[in-house]
Amino acid sequence: MRTALVYHEDMTAARLLWEDPECEIECPERLTTAMGLLKQRGLEQRCLRLAAREATEAELGLVHSPEYVALLRGTQSLGTGELRALSGQYDAVYFHPSTFHCARLAAGAGLQLVDAVLTGAVHNGLALVRPPGHHSQRAAANGFCVFNNVAIAAKHAQQKHGLHRILIVDWDVHHGQGIQYIFEDDPSVLYFSWHRYEHGRFWPYLPESDAVAVGQGPGQGFTVNLPWNQVGMGNADYMAAFLHVLLPLAFEFDPELVLIAAGFDSAIGDPEGQMQATPECFAHLTQLLQVLAGGRVCAMLEGGYNLESLSESLCMTVQALLGDPTSPLSGPMVPHRSALESIQSVRAAQAPHWTSLQQQGQYSAPILSPSTHSSEGRPSPLLSGGPEFKVAAAQATAALSALLAQLHLRPTPPVCTAVALTALDTALVLPPDVLHQEGSAPKEEVQAWARLHEALAKDEAGSALGKVLYLLDRILEGQLSSGIAATPAPAAAATLDVAIRCSLSRGAQRLLCVAVGQLDWPSDLADDGRTLWLNIRGKEAVALSMFHVSMPLPGTTGGFLNFLLALVLPLAYGFQPDLVLLALGPAHGLRDPQAALLAALLRAPVGCRVLALVDEESTPQPVGVLAQVLHGEAPPSLGPFCMACPEETQALMHLRRQLEPQWKMLQMAAPA
Repeated sequence: MRTALVYHEDMTAARLLWEDPECEIECPERLTTAMGLLKQRGLEQRCLRLAAREATEAELGLVHSPEYVALLRGTQSLGTGELRALSGQYDAVYFHPSTFHCARLAAGAGLQLVDAVLTGAVHNGLALVRPPGHHSQRAAANGFCVFNNVAIAAKHAQQKHGLHRILIVDWDVHHGQGIQYIFEDDPSVLYFSWHRYEHGRFWPYLPESDAVAVGQGPGQGFTVNLPWNQVGMGNADYMAAFLHVLLPLAFEFDPELVLIAAGFDSAIGDPEGQMQATPECFAHLTQLLQVLAGGRVCAMLEGGYNLESLSESLCMTVQALLGDPTSPLSGPMVPHRSALESIQSVRAAQAPHWTSLQQQGQYSAPILSPSTHSSEGRPSPLLSGGPEFKVAAAQATAALSALLAQLHLRPTPPVCTAVALTALDTALVLPPDVLHQEGSAPKEEVQAWARLHEALAKDEAGSALGKVLYLLDRILEGQLSSGIAATPAPAAAATLDVAIRCSLSRGAQRLLCVAVGQLDWPSDLADDGRTLWLNIRGKEAVALSMFHVSMPLPGTTGGFLNFLLALVLPLAYGFQPDLVLLALGPAHGLRDPQAALLAALLRAPVGCRVLALVDEESTPQPVGVLAQVLHGEAPPSLGPFCMACPEETQALMHLRRQLEPQWKMLQMAAPA
C-alpha cells in the first residue's frame, strides 16, 4: 500500500473535566468523527493501518526538557482540582489524567509514520492524532498542545535517518510558534506557516508571527511566516501562497522529507479561522507537495474544530495521498488584495535569502511598507464561547453546509492511467496498475477526422489517431483519469489539432493545451476562450492573446521552475480547465525529469484529466516516466538548483506584464 494511516482510539480518552469555553472545542469527537468519515468513504480500508505507539521519554527529550516531561508524567495521578490549577498556568490548555498517555501516543504516531515512509514501507501517510502539537514549546504546553509532534518527528528523522533537509508546512490557521522556536536557528529545517494574524491582533498575538521574522543566525531565511491580516481567505489565496512563496523556496531547498502540520481550522466553516478555503483545496495543496522529496510526505493532524469541515478536509487530504484525482476548486480564482499584500511582504522579507525570489523580484510590484498595508475590515479577536464566537460559528456552519450541498461530495474512484502505443517497446517499463490500451476508435470516425489533414492519410498516422481518440473518449466519459499515446513525428501537429477539436466537440468547456516543441497554434482554431494554448519552445516570448501564449524553453533548472510556478500553474488554476492536452512534439527538448514535473504539476488543477501525446521517436523513456507521474508517483529530481539566466527571466517578465491584467492568479503583489 502507498499510504499509511496511524491512529489509536486511546487518543480519545482525554477530555475537558470542567467548564472552559475556550478549551471545549478540543474534544475527542474530532478524531471519532474524522475516522468515521474515512471509513464511510472507504479510505481507511485503502490505507495501511498502523496502531500508534507511545513515544519514549528519550524521544520526547529530542524537543522537550526532562523537567517538563516529568511534570506531564505526574498529571496521571492528579485530581480534577489539581489538574485545573496546573492547566491555568498555561495559555489555552487543559489536562486530564489520560493526557500524558494520549500525548505520548500522538508523538509516537508521528514517529511511526516517519519510519514507515523513510524505510520505504509506504510512500506517504497521515497520523490522526490529538492532542495537537505545533504550539508546544520546550518546557511549556500551549494552545491545546502538549508535546510538539511534528518537531519531534523532524528531530527523529534527522537523528535516526540522517536527513539533512526537512520541509515543514504548517497550514493550521494559528501560527505554530512552538515549531518556529525549536528550529529558528536550524538551516536544515525550512518551516513555512500561514496563519490568521490581523496585524498582531489574533492569537497568539506575537510579533514573531509576522513576515519579518525569518529565523535566527544560521537559520535566517529558513523560517517563513505568511500572515493573513483579514479573515475570509479562500482557495485562490491559498493557491497563490503556494505558487508564489512556498513552492519556489521548496524547490530551491530540495527537501528529503515533507512534514505537514495539518490543521483544518483554516478551512471553511471553522469558527476559529473564519476562512473560506473549501475541503478540496487541501487535496490540491497535498498533491502539489507530493512533487517534492520523492513524494515522501507525512501529514499530522493539528487543529480543526468544526467537525464536518475537519472531516471533509481530512478525507480530501487522504485521497490526495492515495493518488486519487482532485475535485475542481470552487469559486473565482482571484486572490484578495489583503492576501497579495501578505504575499508581497513575505517575498520581500525572504528575498535576501533565496535566489529564486531575488530573480522573481525583478517582475514584482514595488514593495509596500507595513504601515501602508490595507487595514480595512480588521475584525477583533473572538473569545471562544462568547456571543460573537457563537454567531461566527453558526454562520460558518451554514456556509459549509451550503457548499457541501453544491459539491455533492462523494468518493472519487482510484486514478486509472492507460498507455496506447502503435507498437509496444520491450524496453518500456510501466507501473503495475497502468493499463496497456489496445483499443481504437471506430474506423469510420477515424477516417472522418483524418480527412482534415493530409498528414493523417498514412496508415501509421491513422492507427495512432484511432488510439488517441479512443483514450480521449474514455477520459471524457470518466472511465480513465489520464492517458498517454505515441504519435508519428510527421503527424504530431495534425493529431494534436484533431484532439483539440474532438475534445471541444464532445463537451469539454475549457481545454488547456500545453504544446512543447515544433507545434504551432492550429491555423483556423477559434480564439474564443475555450482553449488556452501554451507553446513551450516557441521562437520568442509573446502573448498573441490572453489565450495564446508562446515562450522559449528555459535551459536552467531555475528558469524552468520559474516558468512553471510563475506562469504555467497560475494560468492553469485561473483557467480551471476540464482537460489538459500535453503534447511533446518533434524536437521538444525536455529532459525526462522536466517532462515528468510538468505533467505532475498539471494533474492538480485539472483533477488528473491529462492526455499526453508523445513524439514516437522519443519513446519509450518519456512514456515510462509520464505513466508513473500521471498514475500518482512522484517525479524524479531535476538535479541541482541552477539560477535562471537573465534572458529567461526577461522573457518571463515580459509575458507576465502582458498577461497579469487578465489573469489574476499571476499576481504576486497588490496592485498599486
